[in-house]
Amino acid sequence: MKKYTIAIIGAGPGGYVAAVRAAQLGAKVCLVEKERVGGTCLHRGCIPSKSYICSAKALKNVREAGLFGVEVGGEAKPDLGKIRERTQRIISNLENGIQHLLKSNGIEVINGEASLASTQKIRIDGGEGSRTDIESEKIIIAAGSSPAPLPAFQGIDVLTTDTVFNMEGIPSSLAIIGGGVVGCEFASIFSGFGSEVTILELESRLLPGEDPEIVKILEREFKKKKIKLLCGVKVVKAEERDGRKALCLEGGKEIEAEKILVSVGRRPNSSGLGLEGIGIALDPKGNIIVNERMETSVAGVYAIGDITGKWLLAHAASKEGIVAVENAMGFQSVMDYSAVPSAVFCDPEIGSVGLSIQDAEKKGFRVKTGTFSTRMLGKAQVTNELAGEVRLTIEEGSERLLGARIIGPYASELIHEAALAVSKGLTVRDMGETVHSHPTFSEAIMEAAWAGYKTSIHGGK
Repeated sequence: MKKYTIAIIGAGPGGYVAAVRAAQLGAKVCLVEKERVGGTCLHRGCIPSKSYICSAKALKNVREAGLFGVEVGGEAKPDLGKIRERTQRIISNLENGIQHLLKSNGIEVINGEASLASTQKIRIDGGEGSRTDIESEKIIIAAGSSPAPLPAFQGIDVLTTDTVFNMEGIPSSLAIIGGGVVGCEFASIFSGFGSEVTILELESRLLPGEDPEIVKILEREFKKKKIKLLCGVKVVKAEERDGRKALCLEGGKEIEAEKILVSVGRRPNSSGLGLEGIGIALDPKGNIIVNERMETSVAGVYAIGDITGKWLLAHAASKEGIVAVENAMGFQSVMDYSAVPSAVFCDPEIGSVGLSIQDAEKKGFRVKTGTFSTRMLGKAQVTNELAGEVRLTIEEGSERLLGARIIGPYASELIHEAALAVSKGLTVRDMGETVHSHPTFSEAIMEAAWAGYKTSIHGGK
């Protein structure tokens, strides 16, 4: 039986990063994956969705070329077959890169379905009756999550985030169940491709956990794009009708669409891993309970990523993997979520980090805000991307940045300036006194910072 220093179950962005870090620290590493390296993020999540988003943006740019004095002959239209081909090339390139990274670091990859036979033994089912047992001093579980099924859609052919990229044609109409991050991103994609899109959200607004003022801007821009928003509604049943789908809402109203995409929630892939047999504690939803060192209730066994139910973000999983490995190798590392950024890659984009104004007040902080509309920027006028705002959460007295919310072009990139500031305890004065290049969208952060401790030059409040 082969023996390892660290064995990792799951080769997604948490698992493979953990494997590389472990190898860098001198461990003999085994990485077990039942499908393909890269996990959901690479094959059915982050990467393919961003590829589709880029195609939708390219189509938008061509259609709006006349605004920039550029004439384009013929009709610009999406070809989903070619978009899928491009997406698969990107996935293949990145997968090959990960495989090379693992090989160059001397990491052994075993394909198969893993379960824990003991606290230091993993049983791997390779299919067709083959089975391999390995021993490891430490084990890291990074088995991820899957789309959560909804009872209302049993027996109905609906799309999920696992299947939507297999769709061969662009639907004339698409009903999206769930107005969270994933729902908003796919609304932007298929609206951009020409589908008539309706979002149905149980809560009273899109992105329920986001800053209400940011969501107002998003909802306004979605309505401009003819995306229909039905918030505060509950789907009780779905039916097939002459090749179309009908959604029956609580109260009797019905919505019809060619396709339905369910983007509501995910569940941890914790069943079948043998967790209960070795005493690993789970919460009522099946998430593995971990502490700030990513340790489970069983010594020597760690868990990271979606399976913990904490932050369902690829980059958070990667950092958790590094923390878990460093602790497994005898270091003292803790996971700090206070400055982990997140992004919604819809149109317009949203970037968030730290505390919102509402969350800071609930925690007892005395806060003030610094805001700035990106419409005032020269870069926004040049690119014709006018909708956007920066909202900074500032602690009264110390002027320390507690958090930031950005909506608008490149928000997913711009948020990292604020993430660094939150992480290092910087003040808005530190940010505002840092000269930003002109013309750039980053000037909005400087202006919002100014607005937090003095008067913004170009119109912040």
